[in-house]
Amino acid sequence: MLQRNPTRLLIVLLSMFATLAMADEPDDSGPPTETVIGHLEREDDPPGIPALPVPGAPPAYQPRVGRNVSHQVNVDANGANIPGDAANEPSIAVDPTSPNHIAIGWRQFDTISSNFRQAGIGFSADGGRTWTFPGVLDPGRFRSDPVLDFDSNGAFYYNSLESNMTTDVFTSLDGGETWGAPEYAYGGDKQWMTIDRSGGIGEGHIYSAWSDFYGCCGDNMHTRATDGGGSFEYPTTMSPRPHWGSMDVGPSGAAYIAGLDGGLNNFMVAKSENAQDENQSPTFTTTTFNMGGSVAYFGGPNPGGLLGQTWVAVDPSTSPPNEHVYVLCSVDPPGSDPMDVHFVRSTNGGASWSAPVRVNDDSGTSAWQWFGTMDVGPNGRIDAIWNDTRGSGSSNVSELYYSFSTDGGVTWSQNERLSPSWNSHLGWPQQDKIGDYYEMVSDAVGAHLAWAATFNGEQDVYYLRIGDYDCNSNGVGDSLDIAHGTSSDHNENGIPDECEDGPVDVPEIASMERLLRVSPNPTDRMTTIDYVVSDRRARVRLQIFDVEGRAVRTLINGFAPGGTNSVTWDGKDGLGRLAAPGVYFARLETRRGVMTQRVQLIR
Repeated sequence: MLQRNPTRLLIVLLSMFATLAMADEPDDSGPPTETVIGHLEREDDPPGIPALPVPGAPPAYQPRVGRNVSHQVNVDANGANIPGDAANEPSIAVDPTSPNHIAIGWRQFDTISSNFRQAGIGFSADGGRTWTFPGVLDPGRFRSDPVLDFDSNGAFYYNSLESNMTTDVFTSLDGGETWGAPEYAYGGDKQWMTIDRSGGIGEGHIYSAWSDFYGCCGDNMHTRATDGGGSFEYPTTMSPRPHWGSMDVGPSGAAYIAGLDGGLNNFMVAKSENAQDENQSPTFTTTTFNMGGSVAYFGGPNPGGLLGQTWVAVDPSTSPPNEHVYVLCSVDPPGSDPMDVHFVRSTNGGASWSAPVRVNDDSGTSAWQWFGTMDVGPNGRIDAIWNDTRGSGSSNVSELYYSFSTDGGVTWSQNERLSPSWNSHLGWPQQDKIGDYYEMVSDAVGAHLAWAATFNGEQDVYYLRIGDYDCNSNGVGDSLDIAHGTSSDHNENGIPDECEDGPVDVPEIASMERLLRVSPNPTDRMTTIDYVVSDRRARVRLQIFDVEGRAVRTLINGFAPGGTNSVTWDGKDGLGRLAAPGVYFARLETRRGVMTQRVQLIR
C-alpha cells in the first residue's frame, strides 16, 4: 500500500475543516473578498522576474516514439522553449466543427523561482503541429486549476480558479486566439466543467462543480449557465457530494459528476436528469462503487499533488435509458503495488456498476501508473493514457503509455509506449508537483492529448495526437483521405486542403457596404444579408441588435467558407416572435474585425 505523508495530510484536513467551519453563504452579487487560508491554491509568492526567450534558439524539442510525436505548447514566438519558466496541469478544447483548431490552457509560472501562477493559454490552427502562446489570459492575476471545454458550435470556454476560491469563465469564439472578459462562476477548488452537446433541451448548457472543502458557497457546489456562459446560477447542493473528479453529459442530456465522498474514501457518481431543463433546479442521485483501490496523493512521482483524479465519460454511441457510463482512475490497490489504472462501467445510466478492470498490462507489482486519463469517441472507442514507471524502476522516472477498448471496457489493447522517459521531480516551481491532471478529447479516429513533462529539464506542456488526424470529421484518417484522393494536399504538409487556414482570392472591396450588405433595406419582413469572408475558411458571428444594444437574434455562429456568403433574416427574434418596427443593426464579427450595418424594419 502507498504510504502517504501524514503531516501533509493532516495540514490539508485541518484546512478543510477550518474552511467548512467558517463557511457562510456569500452574497451572490459577486465573488467573496476573503482568501481561504491554508491551502495550496493560494497566492504565496509574489510574481518573480519572468524568464525570457533566448534569441536565435532552435525550435523546441519534440519527444518522439515511433509515429507518436509530442509538440511543446508553451513556446516563444519562434516556437522555441523558454528556459526557466514552468507550465503544468493542462486542459484542452477542440473545435468539433474544425478539429484542427485547438486550445490548451495550463498553470503558467513565468519563473520557477516563484509559485505565483497565471492562466496560460495556447492555440493551434494546424491540428497541434505548431502552437502560439500569446501570453496569459489575465496578466498579473493569480489563477490556477484551468479547465477548458467547447460547445457544438466550436466556442471555447476556460474555467479558472482565483486565490479567493472562486472561479471565472472566459469565452473564445475564434479557436482560442482571443478571449472575452471573465464571467463570475461562483466555484471553488478542484472545479471541473462540462458542456451539453447532446442536441437536447440542454444543448449548450455549461455545468460546473467543485470541492466544497474550499469554495464560494458552503455545501452548494454545482452551478450552471443556460445562456452560453453569460451568467451562472447560484449553486445548488447534493448529498453526498463528489470531490476531486470530472464531469460529462450523456446522449440523454443527463449530467454526471464523478469523484470521491467527503472522507475521500469511496468512489461515487452523481447524476442529474433534470439539470438540462432550465426551468427546474437541478437534483442529483448518487451511486457508489468499488474501483479496486483507493485514491492516492502526496507521494511517489508527484509528492505535492494528486496522483490521479476520477474521470467519467458517457458513451455517445449508446442510447438512453441504458447509456453506458465509464469511470477510470489511477488507484492504490491492496498489496505492495503502489498504483494501477482501474476502470469500471455502468450499462444502465449509472444505476449499477461492474467490477473493476485493470488497464495497465505490466506483470510486476512495483510500477506507478499515475495520472490515468480517459475519454470516449463518438464510435464508442475508449482511450486511456497514464504515466508509467515500469521501464525505469524509479518512482520519479516515467514514460507515457496508452491503451484502448472497443468493447465498452471489458478488454483493453496491449499497452503502447508514447513517449521517451522523463523525470517528474525536475523543474518544480516552488511546489513539488507537476499539477494534478492531464486531459484528452477523443474522436472517431484518434485522440487529442494535453500533457506535461520535463524533457527540457523543466516543466512544460505538450500536445500529442494519438492515431491519425481527422480534420474534416468524416471518421477517416487524414492520411487515408489524401492517399485515396478523397482530399487534396497541394502543399504536401499532410493536412487536407479543405482544412487549411489561409487567404483566398476575393475581389477587391471598395467600401464597407461590399463587406456587409443588407437588401432590401428598409424591409417589411424578409431581408438578405451578404457578407464577405476574406480567408479560406473563418469563424463568423452575425447577430441582429436593437437600438438599445440588446441581441435580438443570432443568425450565424460558426465557420463560413471564403468569399461572399448570404443569410436571410425573417424579422423575428430568437424566440420566433415578430420584431417590432424600428431600427436594428446587423453586426458581423470575424477575426479581422467587427462590421455593422443599419437595418430599417417596417410593417
